[in-house]
Amino acid sequence: MLDVPNGNRVAVRRAATRLEILEAAWEVARSKGLVELTLRDVAERIGMRAPSLYGHFASKHAIYDAMFEQAWSDYEATIPDLERALPSHPRSAMRVIGAHFYDFTATDLARHQLMNQRVVAGFSPSAEAYAPSVRVLERAHRTIVALTGATTEDFEVWVALVGGLINQHHANDAGGSRHRVLLDRGVDMWADAVGLPPDDHQ
Repeated sequence: MLDVPNGNRVAVRRAATRLEILEAAWEVARSKGLVELTLRDVAERIGMRAPSLYGHFASKHAIYDAMFEQAWSDYEATIPDLERALPSHPRSAMRVIGAHFYDFTATDLARHQLMNQRVVAGFSPSAEAYAPSVRVLERAHRTIVALTGATTEDFEVWVALVGGLINQHHANDAGGSRHRVLLDRGVDMWADAVGLPPDDHQ
């Protein structure tokens, strides 16, 4: 650390503090609810005063912005392993793709709400924060079209299908598995509509 220029040490400390603030923000969002997040609650969790947060984030919406980017970046980082593990059969592959996104978001209501819904009044992610979600959607579109021959409209139905089941899970069966079980049925309905051949699952 002594060999690191002072400016770099300051940047490293600032980055570490920002991450600590984000971790605290997620803890508050998960315990009290995403829309109930306050700067005071976040600051208290890391032993700071609320005004001190402004040295790292310009506003509460700036914290939401960083959380949004972090959530989609975390999901994006899982995609290479997902793609390497995809079965060769297109219908089977679609089950794996659907389950992968479902499991990532159905286990965390606050993260799902920030990633996929608009529950925070007045908040829209910045272009920088939005970029990972765009990359994920474009990559999913390319992968699914290549696997199945689906059209863009088919892909949009797919997104609505998986997202709808996740919404139903959080609204009506949080902590349960009912809609996770229904996911395979939904995938098969979509695959039948697209014209994919049956697989061993059927």
